[in-house]
Amino acid sequence: MISRKLAGRSLQKRLALAYASGIYAAGVFVLVLVVVPLASIDAAVPKGRPSPSTVTETGPGIGLPQLLMGSAVALVILIPVALTLGWYVAGRFLQPLRAITATANVISAGDLHRRLDLGEPTDELTELGHTLDDLFARLQAAFDAQRHFVANASHELRTPLAGLRTLLEVALADPDADTGTLRSVCQEALALGAHQERLVQALLDLATSERGVTRWETLDLAHVVEGVLASRRDRATRKGIGLAEHLSPAVTAGDAGLIESLVTNLIDNAIRHNHEGGHLEVTTRTSGTQAALTVTNTGPVIPGDQVERLFQPFQKLAPDRHGRGEGYGLGLAIVHAVTRAHHATLTAGARPGGGLSITVRFAHGSLPNRA
Repeated sequence: MISRKLAGRSLQKRLALAYASGIYAAGVFVLVLVVVPLASIDAAVPKGRPSPSTVTETGPGIGLPQLLMGSAVALVILIPVALTLGWYVAGRFLQPLRAITATANVISAGDLHRRLDLGEPTDELTELGHTLDDLFARLQAAFDAQRHFVANASHELRTPLAGLRTLLEVALADPDADTGTLRSVCQEALALGAHQERLVQALLDLATSERGVTRWETLDLAHVVEGVLASRRDRATRKGIGLAEHLSPAVTAGDAGLIESLVTNLIDNAIRHNHEGGHLEVTTRTSGTQAALTVTNTGPVIPGDQVERLFQPFQKLAPDRHGRGEGYGLGLAIVHAVTRAHHATLTAGARPGGGLSITVRFAHGSLPNRA
């Protein structure tokens, strides 16, 4: 804090010296403009002869020595005047900057709802204030989302742990428990552990997606979709879901692992929240300067105003949609995070007959310029 104050005072000193130098230089320039012509006139008058200008003089004049002496005194007096004016102007100039710093310190101390709200006049400092207000708003949204995510993650992780503890306590409290009972308890405990393991993996996938792209490479969305569908086809068949794929080359650049995670979560979501006898359609294509991936599935009717909410972590549409305990509300959140990491465009809409249609558009072509 002390170093910051000293830095602020040092800046005001430097500005004051700069302004004072300008004021002093202007004073010197004005004096030179006045003294030099008078000195030239005095030098041009022959000694012992009265100058024409002195013929009409009715009082004592000011000689060159007195003029030079007065100029020197004026220059000496101008020094403190220039410094005072420079200090005042620098202080007035830095006043909005001090207000910005003070408010930023309050916000950094924990009051994320505070804003600078700089009014008129509109200048560079006002623009800086508006930029900082936008930054503070994004920080507040990020912190709120983080707190919300941590609270939901804690709840989701605590639920299987509580169930596992209850299961074991009941088994231990039963004095008549036989081998079959204990084996059944162990199987249920393993199922709860697998559920928690999948949840932790989903949280790790979400955190990796939000971290951003660390390695860019050229890939074809059609090849990625083919690989994911090959591992999900049996699951769709068991559920009676018809698969339709229209895979045209769609070359883009990005992190292959993150894009595969996006495709996997889109297809898993379309299978999980589908109904028996439904269908799933996956399309890849190149449209202009974009490589597009579209996943369309049948399923329960989704209100249009609820679609955007489903892309937030731990957001589920309704209990009946997850009645069998499948999913954690993280799949579409991972899709949204991967889309943002690749600066892609995500479009989602509810189908009139039920289900969703989701399209992700990536930049088409080679690796981005990271220079």
